[in-house]
Amino acid sequence: MEAWWTRAGVLFASIGDATLFGLRAIRETFRPPFELKETARQIYELGWRSAPLIAASGLAVGVVMSMHTRASLERFGAEALIPAALGIALIRETGPLTAGLLLSGRIGAGIGAELGAMKVTEQIDALEATAVDSFKYLVVTRVVACVVLMPILTTVMNLTGIAGGFIAEHATSGMPFWLYFRSAFSLVDFTDYVPSTLKTSVFGFLIATTAAYLGTHTTSGTEGVGRAATRSVVLSSVLLITVNVLLVRVIFFLFPETGG
Repeated sequence: MEAWWTRAGVLFASIGDATLFGLRAIRETFRPPFELKETARQIYELGWRSAPLIAASGLAVGVVMSMHTRASLERFGAEALIPAALGIALIRETGPLTAGLLLSGRIGAGIGAELGAMKVTEQIDALEATAVDSFKYLVVTRVVACVVLMPILTTVMNLTGIAGGFIAEHATSGMPFWLYFRSAFSLVDFTDYVPSTLKTSVFGFLIATTAAYLGTHTTSGTEGVGRAATRSVVLSSVLLITVNVLLVRVIFFLFPETGG
């Protein structure tokens, strides 16, 4: 029983520390100095280099969803609704969630491993010794970059997913380009695209803060770096899926027409 309480206490203490870490990241984001150059570099490293992964995955997801949607709608003679069904499904939920999970793997592992390696090799201490605010330089820049790039990459996922659906549909039925895309966006409204895309900024915040927290609290040398990278992916993915449920409910509350 004592061991159980001990483990529970450690768990709650870690949750509290991680929460304070995230709140500190939010506070420091709006306090000078602003590391704009490093933030821009992180947007490039984390965002631009992730674009090929997102685009290729979006194409694959679009092709698969188109085939499954056709298999379902053919039973009811509603093949003409395939582009619209694919577009609304991608933009409302599939695109944002898939992009978030993909980036929690690529970005989460990268941040966790990079900061973990800097921690165990005492590079973070060296930054502090040169009067550099390591938290703002290493953590805040990555958090801001993830918050900014997530909606952009989600839009890339949505567009390439719809393009992948067109490839599958054109190969099957010969539907022309203009007709497919006009139909795909026929049911998409402002309240479908904006809330579902902007919520991915929350995903980016969760991914970056979780990975940065685990990376900067790495111990046990190189073995700890591997654990930090793995835990960053697992925890950020679990948090992303869990918070997504709450965000969907908030979106339905603020935009009731979205649930229609």
